[in-house]
Amino acid sequence: MDDARLLAELLEAYSPSGQEEAAVLAFTKIARSLGYQTGVDDVGNGIARIGSGKPHILYLGHIDTVEGAIPVRIEGDVVHGRGACDAKGPLLAALLAGQGHHGSGEIVVLAAVGEEADSRGARHLIPRRNPDYLLVGEPSGWSNVTTGYKGNLSLQVAFEGVRKHLSAPDPTTVEQALAFVARVRSFCFLYHEKTPFASLTAKVSSITTARMGSREVVKVHVNFRLPPTMKTSDVLTFLEAEGLGDRITVKDRSEAVEVPRDNEVVRALTAGIRDAGGRPKLLHKTGTSDLNLAAPVWGCPAAAYGPGDSHLDHTDEERIDMEEFRRSVAVLGGAFRSLTARP
Repeated sequence: MDDARLLAELLEAYSPSGQEEAAVLAFTKIARSLGYQTGVDDVGNGIARIGSGKPHILYLGHIDTVEGAIPVRIEGDVVHGRGACDAKGPLLAALLAGQGHHGSGEIVVLAAVGEEADSRGARHLIPRRNPDYLLVGEPSGWSNVTTGYKGNLSLQVAFEGVRKHLSAPDPTTVEQALAFVARVRSFCFLYHEKTPFASLTAKVSSITTARMGSREVVKVHVNFRLPPTMKTSDVLTFLEAEGLGDRITVKDRSEAVEVPRDNEVVRALTAGIRDAGGRPKLLHKTGTSDLNLAAPVWGCPAAAYGPGDSHLDHTDEERIDMEEFRRSVAVLGGAFRSLTARP
C-alpha cells in the first residue's frame, strides 16, 4: 500500500480526544506491517518500537484530534482529513522513516492519547520513560524545526449573584464577568512585547449563564498563552490579587519551553533538511505541545518536527501535501540514522 493510502487508512479512524481506540488499533496494525513490535499501554497510548539497546530515541506524537470529522479523500497528491497535519501525518512519517532500522539503538514511535485535551497520554508516559533523544511529532513544515512553545493556562472563573431588576444601579452578574474580562485584557497589555511569542495573550473561549430561581452563575472560560519569561503561577497570583482565588478552577496548565537551538536533535534534523535540499528554519510557536511537558522533565536533547502546515490545524481545510510528507520522511530517516549512530 502506498503512503497516501496508508495515511488515509489512519485518518479513517476518527479519533477526537477520548475516542482514540480505533485509531490506536489502526496505528499498531500499520506499524506491524512495517516491521515494528507494537503494544498499547494502560491509558491507551499506541507504542511501536524497532531495534534495541542504546541510544533510546522517542518520537512522541499524538493520535487524538480535535472534534469535527472531515471526509477523508485523496485528490492527486494531497490527502484530506482530520488529523492529516495534526498529528497523524507526522506519526506515519516517523513510522516510515524508522522502518528497516537494524543498527544500534531503539526507535520508539508513540501515538499518545489526549494531547488535544489534558495530555493524559504524555502525563502517563513521562514518569515511566527516560529517552536519550526526544522528537515531538507536530506539524512544522518539512524544512522547519520547532524549538519553542508558549505556556498554557486554561481556567474557569465563576461569578455568582442574585438576579436584579435591570433598572437597578448595581452591575449585573454578567457585567461583573465582563469587567473581569476587561481587567484580563489590561493585564495582558502590560506584557505586550515585539513578538507574539514574547507576549502574554488571553482568549475568552466561552461565557455561560445559568439561573436557578433568583440565583445566577456566570462562568468565564479563559485561555492564557504565556511567554518563557512568565510562569503560570504569575497569572494565578494576579487573579488572586483581584480577589478571585476561590472562584478559579484550573483546567490545564503547562509552562513555556525553549530547547537549546544547537542540541543534537536540532542538529540532526537540520542536517537532514539540508540533505533533502532545504534551508532549515528554527521556529518558536504560540501554541503548546507535549514538548512543554516532557522536555523539562527528561532534560534530553529535544525538538518538535513533522510534515504539514500548522495553519490548517483544527480547520475544515486540514490536508497534507504528500510531496512534503515524503521529504519529511527522508529528513526523519536521516535524523534517526544520525542519532542512533551516537554512543
